[in-house]
Amino acid sequence: MLNREEYNIKKITEEDVKQFSLISGDINPVHLDDEYAKKSRFGKRIAHGILVASHISALLANKLPGKGSIYLSQSLKFLSPVYLDDEIKTIVKVIEVKGEVYTLDCKCYNQDEVIVLKGTAKILKEE
Repeated sequence: MLNREEYNIKKITEEDVKQFSLISGDINPVHLDDEYAKKSRFGKRIAHGILVASHISALLANKLPGKGSIYLSQSLKFLSPVYLDDEIKTIVKVIEVKGEVYTLDCKCYNQDEVIVLKGTAKILKEE
């Protein structure tokens, strides 16, 4: 299991951002308002950082370590903005296994292969 790696690719859509805003209550205009976002440091609307991070959660639950995974912790560092219609490749790699606790390196890249988010997850996996 050590050094095993899995990935997923998902496009960030307008609908994703709208739904995430509704679910999370995060209605920051930099995510939802084109005119506001044009005046921001980003020049246009960006996706919520935690929306992008949720791609890590999905990958951990569905592929590695998979079904029955329980999050214990997650560190995150947001490195670059993610814009609507960006295609995000999320990669998780097992870097340590101690009993039922897996430590994974987590990275998200945009379509230009820029790392937009990175961190480390600790997962409890009942075997």
